[in-house]
Amino acid sequence: MRLIGKNGPGARSGAATEADTDAWAESPESPESRPGALPAQRTGGLAERRAAGCGPDSLVHVPTRQFTSAVGPYGESADGSGGAHGGGALDPAGLDTTSFETALAAREQAALEARHRRAAEEGDPDAASRLGTLLLRRGELEDAEPYLRAAAAAGVRAASNNLGVLLHQQGHRAEAAQWWRQAAVAGSAPAAHALGLQLRDQGEEEAAEYWLHFAADHGHPLGAYALGDLMEHRRDVRAERWFKVSADAGHREAAYRLARMREAAGDKDTAETWYRTAAARSHARAALRLGVLLEERAGADQALLDEAARWYRQSAQNGEPRAACALGFLLRDSGDVAAAAEWWQEAAEAGDGNAANALGALHASRGEAKEAEHWYRGALDAGDHNGAFNLGLLCAGTGREQQAEQWYRRAAYAGHREACNALAVVLLQRGDESGAEPWFSKAAEAGSVDGAFNLGVLHAGRGEHQQAQEWYARAAAEGHGEAALQLAVAQEQRGNLAGALERYRQAAAGGSAEGAFRLASVLDRRGDADAEAEHWYAVAADAGHRRAQVRMGVRAAERGALEIAESWYRRAAESGSRSAAFNLGLLLARQDSEAEAMLWYTRAADAGHGRAALRLALLALRRGEPVQAENWCRRAADYGPAEVAERAGRLLGALHAELSA
Repeated sequence: MRLIGKNGPGARSGAATEADTDAWAESPESPESRPGALPAQRTGGLAERRAAGCGPDSLVHVPTRQFTSAVGPYGESADGSGGAHGGGALDPAGLDTTSFETALAAREQAALEARHRRAAEEGDPDAASRLGTLLLRRGELEDAEPYLRAAAAAGVRAASNNLGVLLHQQGHRAEAAQWWRQAAVAGSAPAAHALGLQLRDQGEEEAAEYWLHFAADHGHPLGAYALGDLMEHRRDVRAERWFKVSADAGHREAAYRLARMREAAGDKDTAETWYRTAAARSHARAALRLGVLLEERAGADQALLDEAARWYRQSAQNGEPRAACALGFLLRDSGDVAAAAEWWQEAAEAGDGNAANALGALHASRGEAKEAEHWYRGALDAGDHNGAFNLGLLCAGTGREQQAEQWYRRAAYAGHREACNALAVVLLQRGDESGAEPWFSKAAEAGSVDGAFNLGVLHAGRGEHQQAQEWYARAAAEGHGEAALQLAVAQEQRGNLAGALERYRQAAAGGSAEGAFRLASVLDRRGDADAEAEHWYAVAADAGHRRAQVRMGVRAAERGALEIAESWYRRAAESGSRSAAFNLGLLLARQDSEAEAMLWYTRAADAGHGRAALRLALLALRRGEPVQAENWCRRAADYGPAEVAERAGRLLGALHAELSA
């Protein structure tokens, strides 16, 4: 409990200062501010940032023995001279600056206490109030109580409030409330605030609201904050008003709460302003949210990203592990993985499961399975069930299928939707369709687009096309490209070309390379969107779609761009496309690279390409190798298509006639 007030030699005669807004205790008041007069309130600054000289944070507590040994006895000396000028005088040259200031503050406090004690013993209620407050600040509750009781009984409002503080600390809540009520009725805003909080904790919300309203109306920022908190709990729209009153007076938590309310209402600009206000006063969560808002709207704006990083760093340094985690992701995205790992480790060691998962993923990407497992387990210990799911993925990647299933199951039972989907896939792969379906359903109902898509696949495999289409549509609505592709194929099969194009576009936008290829093919066949068709062929080809790569090669060759064509053919052929291998062979043959062309023809023919086999048969005949030619002819006839088989048959007949002649 912090006691706020300014006591000094002139406190008795000067106008009294009411308690600061960060505590319930008040300083003693002057006679003219007793019941009937409204207290003068301090509303200009944060409770956590008092002006120098106000409140217990400005008092230096030095034990009497330590003080005496350093500067001699305090109070009057035996000869009646002041202690500051007598035989116990301080020699500044004998102490460093800190010791001098400490000793001087302690000496002044001791002298002040002595004056208050003498006056209190002579019956001065203001002095008794000041002395009781001073002792209460020091935690000497038993010594403070009689002085505060005497002053409160004499009608000193501050003493009534501070006596309530003392009794509350001793656990006498009912009696504390009585004295606070007396002080509040006399006009004490801090007492009204304290009384309101106690009534709220007792469930007497109407009475609590009355006294908190009183405190807030009399300029008490903590009263305004507590009133806003009470109203927000009751979903009262007036909460925002009182948070703003408190925030305007310097209350950083009120500024943060106000920002959260504005953000929830979609007013991110105003929210950012209040987050800045709270973050500038070292509010860790406000700095975190400010960083998030800045990062969300930064895009490629490096200045905003740098500012977001600064706020994350401030928040992390003020003890917010989520900010350290967010800073790690920001640094990773900028390419500084080493610094990212340091912040993730700091956050993970502070109990942030997301950071622990990030560290685990980093080690897993480096093939450091043991370290990855350590951090994934750390995430799980922190209550983040992503850790169990990631452990499942790690085990699956290292061939430990049984352990993977156990981790998936643990995460799935904890409600992890992607773990539900992964567990269902494992069960389906081993033939347990009845066991897989409920987990797919659970994943889909929890929002897993992969789960919804897989349910569609499951129903389609049973011939339940209507149900399959419904799940595909649900997944496609969430951007699942392969689900949109299935819907597009169904539309095209029904002859609904416009509907198919729409779904193919959706599939391509969702990252489906097959969707992009089919979209390009439909546009190509229509013949009225050549540039767009080329674009989607390129998108699919860049994504590794082999038929799209072949198509890009063909289109480049038709334009005479043979180097580009060769490049596309090679990419597709090296990925296993027999058509690309054959086309590459043709291109190389035209460029007089017959030897390399033969290699690609052979690769294509070995993969079942009929034309490549027929071409090899003709080349063998040209070289005078009829047996080789016969073998390739037979393979060409087997591979097809029909026209190739027919030509291969005629060539084979001619070979037989020649060999038998």
